[in-house]
Amino acid sequence: MGINMVLILGEGGIMVQAFIKIDDHTNRILNIIKAKYGLKDKSEAIDMMATQYEEDILEPELRPEYVEKAKKIKKEKAVDVGTTKDLKKRLGI
Repeated sequence: MGINMVLILGEGGIMVQAFIKIDDHTNRILNIIKAKYGLKDKSEAIDMMATQYEEDILEPELRPEYVEKAKKIKKEKAVDVGTTKDLKKRLGI
């Protein structure tokens, strides 16, 4: 199996057009998803599968929005709180 990809600049940004080789079983699954949800093509079925996979299986720290949030936090200036005793005092603990 292989994948050939082409990047396309569309109105909504960059899209990837992929020519993929899939086995008969995967093709049947995509057709079932397409029919069940009234999707217009297998691309929409693959998008739906990827979204479902992300929601159900990927751990939160691997999700793209988490990575972006972590990058922003990493760029922030660190706050020196001193010792743990100073931190507890600052937090009122």
